[in-house]
Amino acid sequence: MSADLQWMIIRNNSCFLVKSLGTTLTREPNNISAKNSFKANGLVNKHVVGIKGADKGVVLTTKSKGRLTNTTLSRGGRRTIKTIRAATAGSHYRPDLTDSAIRKASAIIRSQKNKNVAKRRSRKYKN
Repeated sequence: MSADLQWMIIRNNSCFLVKSLGTTLTREPNNISAKNSFKANGLVNKHVVGIKGADKGVVLTTKSKGRLTNTTLSRGGRRTIKTIRAATAGSHYRPDLTDSAIRKASAIIRSQKNKNVAKRRSRKYKN
C-alpha cells in the first residue's frame, strides 16, 4: 500500500491522535515534532527518524529496508548532535528533519544533566 493511501486512512483515525485547543498532535513512536502531518509521521513514511531518551544519552531510530534500527548515543552532547546531523543531513537520509531531531535530542540531554543546587550558608551571629 502506498504511503499516501496509508496517510489518508490514518490521518483522522489513529489511536495516537491528541486534540487540544484546535491543534492536532500525535504520540507516535518515531514522530519528532509530534505534529499530525505526513512529513513528520513515523508510521507511513519510508524513511523515519526518531529520538527518545535512554538511561544516559539518547536513542536514534532510523528505518532501512522496512526494519527499524536503534542506535544509542551516549558519549556527550556535542558528539551526539554531530552524529545526528551526519545520520540525517550528511547521508541525505532525511535532511528536512535534522533541526527537529537536534532540538529534541538537546532537550533530552539537557534534562538528563545533574542540577547543581546552591547550598545555603548559615551565617554565624555575633554575640
